[in-house]
Amino acid sequence: MPTHKKKREALATLNYTKRGFRLRDGRLHLAGGIVVTVVWSRKLPAEPSSVRVYRDSLGHWYGSFVVPAEVQPLPGAGRVLGVDRGVKETATTTSDAHDLPHAGHGRKAQKRLARYDRMMARRRPKKGQPGSRGYREARKLRAKACKKVARQRADTGRKWAKKVVRDHDAVAVEDFRPKFLAKTTMAGKAADAAIGATKRALVEMGRKHGRDIRLVHPAHTTMDCGNCMTRAKHVLPLGERTYTCTACGAVSPRDKNSARVMLVRAGLNPAGADGARPFGALLHEAA
Repeated sequence: MPTHKKKREALATLNYTKRGFRLRDGRLHLAGGIVVTVVWSRKLPAEPSSVRVYRDSLGHWYGSFVVPAEVQPLPGAGRVLGVDRGVKETATTTSDAHDLPHAGHGRKAQKRLARYDRMMARRRPKKGQPGSRGYREARKLRAKACKKVARQRADTGRKWAKKVVRDHDAVAVEDFRPKFLAKTTMAGKAADAAIGATKRALVEMGRKHGRDIRLVHPAHTTMDCGNCMTRAKHVLPLGERTYTCTACGAVSPRDKNSARVMLVRAGLNPAGADGARPFGALLHEAA
């Protein structure tokens, strides 16, 4: 049966609308006479409309402000990109320079996390009794290590998304939802690859810089040919990494072929991925 998190076990969070907080002299004034000294990560681009004050698993408090989105346009690049979620790589693209390999942050931290798990197991309190000081310290160390891994994954995704958005005008990305992988043997590798977080970073970065990000349904993308769009008559097993089209005879790596299919399904000209001008730019000039 599903387990529901109890209210006393949930992390503290407080939401304030515009009438419930003020920003004065770099300090956050909350309703009830609460004044908080804030360490700002960056300057707010506009006046915030609301704020969420919350505590993370390490006991640190953060404030998340809601401000109007500000588009920061980038100069045109004249190129398009197709992105496929690969097995050997987090993201396989039509450009070799923009492929995102598995960083393996979770795998690198596995030894340290296993050590903290053993520490917690040795000091685990009996049911109904509070945890000892050593147990709380071990739990804090594990939470700190997990937090570091999460930040590393987010940083890798943002840097890759920034590079992709800077070098391309339009991006066709597979709308892959890795939730179903949680029940397969690939669950650990999929979680370490942070596929969902990487896709979200790409969409947010494209919205920030005014780029065209198109999500493509992933059905049958591994069966279609990126050259003639002919669909194979059988499903390709994961062990078969080379796609060979029986209609036109095109041979290419499986993930690269799928990335090219993304461009065709999104309505983008694949020639734009090879350095030629995108099809949309030619139509704009003709109009």
